[in-house]
Amino acid sequence: MSLSPDAGIPPYGYYDFSDDTDSAAPATPCHAGDSPEEVLRRYWGYDAFRPMQAEIIASVLDGRDTIGLLPTGGGKSLTFQVPALMLPGITVVITPLISLMKDQTDNLRRRDIPACCIYGGMSAHETDYAYEQCRQGLVKLVYVAPERLHTPRFAALLASVEVSLVVVDEAHCISQWGYDFRPSYLNISRLREEAGLEAPVLALTASATPRVVDDIALQLRMRGERRFSLSFSRGNISFLVRHTGDKFGKLLEILRGTTGSVIVYTRSRRRAADLAALLQRQGVAALFYHAGLEVHEKASRQDDWATGRTRVMVATTAFGMGIDKPDVRVVVHYDVPSTLEEYYQEAGRAGRDGLPSVAVMTVAARDRATLGRRLSTAFPEKDYIRKVYDEICRFLSVPMGEGFGAVYDFSPEEMCARYGMDPRRVLAAIRILDRAEYISYTGPLDREAEAMICVGRHELYTLDFDAREDAVMDYMLRHYSGLFTDFVQINESLIAAACGLPQQTVYEMLVRWRRQHIIRYIPRRSSPQIVFTANRVYSDRLIIPRAVYEDRRHAMEAQIKAMTDFAFDDSSCRVAGMLRYFGETPAQDCGKCDVCRSRRLRAVPLDTAELERRLDSFFDAIAPHKWLDLRSLRPYYPHHYDEVVSHIGTLVSAGRLKADGALIAKC
Repeated sequence: MSLSPDAGIPPYGYYDFSDDTDSAAPATPCHAGDSPEEVLRRYWGYDAFRPMQAEIIASVLDGRDTIGLLPTGGGKSLTFQVPALMLPGITVVITPLISLMKDQTDNLRRRDIPACCIYGGMSAHETDYAYEQCRQGLVKLVYVAPERLHTPRFAALLASVEVSLVVVDEAHCISQWGYDFRPSYLNISRLREEAGLEAPVLALTASATPRVVDDIALQLRMRGERRFSLSFSRGNISFLVRHTGDKFGKLLEILRGTTGSVIVYTRSRRRAADLAALLQRQGVAALFYHAGLEVHEKASRQDDWATGRTRVMVATTAFGMGIDKPDVRVVVHYDVPSTLEEYYQEAGRAGRDGLPSVAVMTVAARDRATLGRRLSTAFPEKDYIRKVYDEICRFLSVPMGEGFGAVYDFSPEEMCARYGMDPRRVLAAIRILDRAEYISYTGPLDREAEAMICVGRHELYTLDFDAREDAVMDYMLRHYSGLFTDFVQINESLIAAACGLPQQTVYEMLVRWRRQHIIRYIPRRSSPQIVFTANRVYSDRLIIPRAVYEDRRHAMEAQIKAMTDFAFDDSSCRVAGMLRYFGETPAQDCGKCDVCRSRRLRAVPLDTAELERRLDSFFDAIAPHKWLDLRSLRPYYPHHYDEVVSHIGTLVSAGRLKADGALIAKC
């Protein structure tokens, strides 16, 4: 091999876990002597915490069970990442969001904070490596999916390491009254008993009603917990609902009447792409974003939007988690969300810098019926759910009484096409089967390829590579740091382009090196997966618990009603109603939502002299004695239109105007 000794190879070399394990470098040392502010400054570069972060951290460091309720943008992650660096041992972070745990792990590593994650669907090599890192004290935080907690292997890991803190992220998932209940979360409370853990538990969520917060404490069996919450009030955001029969026209009006970065949320991938294309035709700098895009395309579009090269991002809910752009001025909901929790989280991505911002929801008359249909779509009949279970097992050729622990690449679309099934109802049934813990379904992961060099650098020099292999390895060493010590994300297409090779050739080369034990290599994968968390059973014996079906259906019904009231009730302050939903008692109306603005404008008397001057100008524009449609005045007087009609009636009675139905003209 013709690599030079300085060809990008890390100076700390390669460490093989199978040899001389006592010499492993420890994880970042704990900073017990430092204050939280010093740790914050050292690793994140901030001089001060956001509101309520310091109080939550102090409670955790005091060894107390803690619940933190911080709205979107409140900085939940720092409330456990800072203590993790100050406490001995490791911090276990339980989260259902695989994409988010990977993003956080990567972000922590970039800050030289050692972290790893464990979830279903990882390769055997990835899983082995993560467990070994934990056992040898090479990480400070381990992110884990809830369904992995009670596997024998993870239980053995907990028994062999010092756990200083257990974090339950998205803690509303533990409550059947939350908007994203997951039965696997109910098993978290057994951690302390089975593993003999004395570590405090920190439960975090961005949106929860008082009933959900109480249920979180109950289900986690918290002991004398402290509760910290920030008000859900976002005084810098004006929450507006715009009723319209032309949503796209209203969207254009909103964009042209505002400045700054914009997110437009829609519930459909196709609609996201179509809206972005329509906006581009109108001269608006817009891109679309959804989970089906290639990883590099997502990164490129997010960067264009984050840096201001593109003003508008039209996106599904896949866009937003981990987005920390502080100067989003406008968030538009083109479609009505199912719950206020979802709406609040997404709308809350506006104005994180505290400056005035706007959250607008466009609402059409048909949206009320659409909200109602979501309930029946989300909860198909139980017999249909059992049928879907059978069809999944048939599609994947899972024998009766077998399947536990098996991982399958799974395309719901392909199965639906083969068996003539409705994809939306099938996905709803799959989610219920997931919550009932017969399967664990993971949507498209959009995982970039990963590689790690398994040989020492001196051995690498002796390998007999041809010119093409030499070019690929040289590129990897020069452009991807840390290959000798950990899995690193790589991009096969970039490597191929840089080396002048077909992508398939690079892929086959990496696979060959994996077989030769030169590297560990996990190809890029974007297909959904199903993990069987129980052996296959006869469908007539499949039990769908009340907590998974009936109780969740009732909860969703209440959530849809609250969302419907927010969108369609124009009689009271929208923000006050939303705050009451989240358990707050607002002292006064917000004064900024569309209802409050309308009420304030209605309180101003109609200026009849100004109305008559406007009428004269209209008649002059269309020539005297031509007819004017009275209804064309509505946009000019949205809050006084009835009074306008009444005053024009007075002018007709006085002989100054004549009328023919809705048409008026000068006498």
